Amino acid sequence: MPFTRNIELGRVALVNLAADPLYGKLVTIVDFVDMNRVLVDSPTIQRCVISLRRLAVTSLVVDLNGEKSPSKETLAAAVKAADVEGKWAASAWGKKIARQQARKNLTDFDRYEVMVARTKRSALIKKALA
Repeated sequence: MPFTRNIELGRVALVNLAADPLYGKLVTIVDFVDMNRVLVDSPTIQRCVISLRRLAVTSLVVDLNGEKSPSKETLAAAVKAADVEGKWAASAWGKKIARQQARKNLTDFDRYEVMVARTKRSALIKKALA
């Protein structure tokens, strides 16, 4: 099966380097600098050059009409028209990251409630199988 997530204008990527201040943000590739770096932008961040090693390419693409380095307003309209946030939230990858973030933000009492619910569920399953 051929590779389908090519680096192209309008491709949406996730910043995956934890040391980067943009970690976990979705960005759109708007221009190429060289073979290893691209210019990225998003409605929520400032335009910057970033290495391809710091990006995880998604299957989402925003239609920029072949325009290199579109204005912030044009990009925001294209991202909204493509419903990038909605498609990302509905994807398995997006759901996994949201689930990890939710577990990371749990308090001690929330973790306790999860533990109690897990033991209750386990007991019900054992009772049903017995």
